[in-house]
Amino acid sequence: MLGIMVSMVKLADLATIAPGPALVAFSVLIFMLAGAQAAFASERVWSMVRVPRFGAIPHDLKHFIECHTCHLTVPLTETVKAKMQCPRCDSHLHIRKPDSQQRTWALVIAAFACYIPANVLPIMETTSLGSTQYDTILSGIIFLLNHGSWHLALIVFIASVLVPLLKIAILIFLLISVHFRFNWRPKERTQMYRLAELVGKWSMVDIYVVTIMVALVQMGNLASIAAGAGAIFFCAVVILTMFAAMTFDPHLIWDNLENRNGRLSARHA
Repeated sequence: MLGIMVSMVKLADLATIAPGPALVAFSVLIFMLAGAQAAFASERVWSMVRVPRFGAIPHDLKHFIECHTCHLTVPLTETVKAKMQCPRCDSHLHIRKPDSQQRTWALVIAAFACYIPANVLPIMETTSLGSTQYDTILSGIIFLLNHGSWHLALIVFIASVLVPLLKIAILIFLLISVHFRFNWRPKERTQMYRLAELVGKWSMVDIYVVTIMVALVQMGNLASIAAGAGAIFFCAVVILTMFAAMTFDPHLIWDNLENRNGRLSARHA
């Protein structure tokens, strides 16, 4: 929806734009889909799948593991350790995400390497009456400001410039804190990770704008719009940061604190 609104402002220079009834229907559709997704409970689907009994669970068992697919809490008995397979969805169980720090570092470094050309190279090439104009992300924000759409310019700036950079910075900070075993505010660091995981997809606004305008404006020599090299790098930044957030294991934030509390309990004992 934001991509359509930004595209309408940019297309106003090339043609007369009049919103049609489909735009209103599309706006209603977005809110209906969001409400349906919020009301749907995936746990009810998994509750219909029969789970085999685990058998006798020892009273001194301290370790449980959660399935990353169906979120079933599985007691880590000797039988489960032998198979390491979820009894409900047959997915492979992991006590920790495999090679979490190494994979996250690799994805974050790759995303940062793509971030610079994503903002320097043109994201869109507009040809009108024989002359070609190259637009970067920042020039698009300035364009919206000059046309009085400061609210859309602010949204695009936050989504396309601030959010990817902030997400990279948060992941780097979390990786450094885990590497040096910081005990500083683990709850707040976990909330930072959840925030970085949540806002990743909102950075795709500019990609939607380019996609919509490329599809609409193909008028031969009169006017045409094509995606620039910056769009490829920007899309890579968004995808790489999303994968980086998925590979990072937030349990690592609490491991050092748990080990420290365990040592203190042993001393008191």
